[in-house]
Amino acid sequence: MKRTLRFVLLGLLALVTTAVVALALIVKLVLSPAVGEWAAEVGAGPVRFEVGVPTVIRLATSSWFAPHLAGRSFESGHGTLRFGWNEAMQSLELRCAPCSANLPALGAQPLRVAQLLATVRRDGNQFAGRFEAQPEGGDGADRAPLQGRWDGRLSQKAMQLSVDAEDAPIARWYAVMAPSLPELRQARIGGTLGLRAQLTLPEGAIALQPRVERFTVEGLGSEALLGARSSCGAPARLANDSWLARAVISAEDQRFFQHPGYDLLELGAAFAANQKGGGVERGGSTLTQQLAKLAITGSERSGERKLRELLYAVEMEQTLGKARILQLYLDNAPWGGTVCGAEAAARRYFKRSARALEPAQAAWLAAMLHKPSAELAQWQATGSIDAARFKRVAEGIRGIGRNQREALLRNVETARFTAP
Repeated sequence: MKRTLRFVLLGLLALVTTAVVALALIVKLVLSPAVGEWAAEVGAGPVRFEVGVPTVIRLATSSWFAPHLAGRSFESGHGTLRFGWNEAMQSLELRCAPCSANLPALGAQPLRVAQLLATVRRDGNQFAGRFEAQPEGGDGADRAPLQGRWDGRLSQKAMQLSVDAEDAPIARWYAVMAPSLPELRQARIGGTLGLRAQLTLPEGAIALQPRVERFTVEGLGSEALLGARSSCGAPARLANDSWLARAVISAEDQRFFQHPGYDLLELGAAFAANQKGGGVERGGSTLTQQLAKLAITGSERSGERKLRELLYAVEMEQTLGKARILQLYLDNAPWGGTVCGAEAAARRYFKRSARALEPAQAAWLAAMLHKPSAELAQWQATGSIDAARFKRVAEGIRGIGRNQREALLRNVETARFTAP
C-alpha cells in the first residue's frame, strides 16, 4: 500500500513538474522576442528567459486578457503595481503606492510620490490615458493631486511617450514631490507649473518642457541677509560693472540680470547634458541659487536640497534684489583651499584688492569658481588652470568695448600667473 501511494505521489509530482515546464515553454515560445525586438529577461524561480516587451504590452492591454489582471499585483523596480479593469471605458488601471523612479540626470536620490494612478487604453499600437500623482495625507483642498494625460506609440523596438501634466499651483507640486521639506510649513508659495515631457523607452531619454507662471515665495525670512556679514573677511564692495563682477557673471550665470532666480534655459541644458553623461555633471544653478546653497541649504547632493534652494532663490530675488545678491555671492564664494570671498581671493592669489584686479586676473579667478579646489590644485601642480574655461570666461564678459575685449583676449593667450 505504501509502495503504491509512493508511486502515485511520484507520478503526480512528475506530472505537475512536466506541466509547469510545458507551460513555461509555451509562454517562452509565445512571448519570445523577434530578431531586433525590444527584449527583457523575466523568470519564475529557476526558469528565466527573454520576452518581447512589445508583445507583453499588447497582451497585457488587450480587452480579452486585461480583465484577468484585475485585483492582481506585481512587484516592479518602481514599487508595487496593482491592476484594475474599467469595463465601461475598456481601459486597464494601474496603482503604484508608494512609487519611485531613478533619474540619474537629477541626482542619485530617486523621485518619489505617495501614490500614482494611471489608466491605459490601447487602439492597435496607439496608447492613451490619464494619470494623477497624489500627495501624502489623503483628500482635501490642500491635498489635491497633480493630474494630466499621456499618449504613446509602440513599435517593435521602442515606445514613444508624451506626457502633459496640467497646470497646477507650485505649492501642490511641492506637496506631492517633496512633502517633508521643512520650508513648506512656513513658505507661502504662489504661481503655477505645468510640464510636458517626451520619453523614449527602453533608452530612457527624456525631454522636459516646463511652463511656469508668476512663481513667488514669501515667509522664509531671506530678508535677514540684507545686513548679513560674511565670515570670509572684509567685503570686496565691488560694483556690478567691476571686472571681477562681470567675469563671475560670465563664468557662472550669463543671464543673471534677466532671470527671476532660476533659469529654465540653463536647467534644460544641464538636464540634457547630464542625461548624456549618466549623472549630475552640470548643475544649472543661477548665482542666486548658489548663494542660497552657500548661506542656507548647504551642498548636500539631493533633489530635496535643490528644491529648497529654489524656494530661497525665488524669495531672495524679491527681498534682496540683484545688486545685493551679487555682492553677497562675491563675498562668500569659495575660491580653493580655505580661501573664500572675492577680497580674500584677490589678496591671496594676486596680492591686491579685488577692485584693483587686472581684467585677465579677474577672468582667471572667475574661471576657478566651478571647481575651486580642483583648479587650485591644478594651478599649483602645472602652473595653470583649465585654459579652455579661462578663455571662455574672458570671451563671455559683457558690457565692455571692442578695444577692451581685444586687449583682454590678447592677455588671456599669454597669461601665466605664479601659483600660490
